[in-house]
Amino acid sequence: MRNATKITTAVFAAGALTLGLSACGSDKGSASSDTSGPLIVAASPTPHAEILNYVKKNLAKKAGLDLEVKEFQDYIVPNTATEDGSVDANYFQNQPYLDDFNKKRGTHIVPVVTVHLEPLGLYSHKVKSADALKSGATIAVPNDAVNEARALKLLAANGLITLKDGAGTEATPQDISKNPKNLKFKEVEAAQTPRSLDDVDAAVVNGNYAISAGLKPAKDALVLESAKNNPYGNFLAVKKGNEDDPRVKKLAKLLTSPEVKKFIEDKYAGSVIPSF
Repeated sequence: MRNATKITTAVFAAGALTLGLSACGSDKGSASSDTSGPLIVAASPTPHAEILNYVKKNLAKKAGLDLEVKEFQDYIVPNTATEDGSVDANYFQNQPYLDDFNKKRGTHIVPVVTVHLEPLGLYSHKVKSADALKSGATIAVPNDAVNEARALKLLAANGLITLKDGAGTEATPQDISKNPKNLKFKEVEAAQTPRSLDDVDAAVVNGNYAISAGLKPAKDALVLESAKNNPYGNFLAVKKGNEDDPRVKKLAKLLTSPEVKKFIEDKYAGSVIPSF
């Protein structure tokens, strides 16, 4: 990860998107139509960049793949950079999120291969179990449409709320039909949910941000998303038309290799689950 470029959400929020993308495109190994150059992949730091860097260090050279990993802290720039060619591919997202992003932003990103699942979890610094949440407790949830709906479904699956029939991948607190604990919801950027734990009674945190914050989903979560029939697997993605790039095909094969499966199982101990 030391060789990766980190672009923070704060920089993005400050209006430096253009500068951030220029930084991505100005490196010697910038993405282009020349498939003989390095494959530049945008990724969230944990676990995506860690998995990619394992591939880079241990598997890529033997496979004849020149891999460059660039880290991003947010869920927006990796897709816009893939769309405009600043990077060749990205690895950070799931299908419901990508569908929503493409629809709202007019991008043309497509999945290549699903690699892993990061179970979404409910965490707290104030209570030891979900049942211990008091009436009127405040729960922080991600503020993007897909992850907020996913968070609400997690709470519903564990009996904390009931959602209206038909509440789908864009469900919001307005779709709650029963709220026996009169829970209140604070919408924050997904990356900020771990930091909100001191200010709220509990927070629903994406797996990658939980791990980055030192939380262990398999151990620390009050409730944790089930991996069974879960549509939120994270995948390698490219701009439509680039699926047959030989470098992308090499990386897809390496990301679903026995070596990567073992690396994920050993390193994350159930907090990240291979999807292949």
